[in-house]
Amino acid sequence: MRGVITLRDVLSNLGVVLREFGALCVVRCLVASLRRQKTTFLEIAVRSKHP
Repeated sequence: MRGVITLRDVLSNLGVVLREFGALCVVRCLVASLRRQKTTFLEIAVRSKHP
């Protein structure tokens, strides 16, 4: 397990992320992966729930 989110991870789990965490989380995941930020999905998901 790498822990770092990748564009491939986001795209392959897009439906689940959208359904369970919402559009804001999807956008943040896409931006983070395109910027190649060293972040995990959990960091993004928690930030999306509590801005």
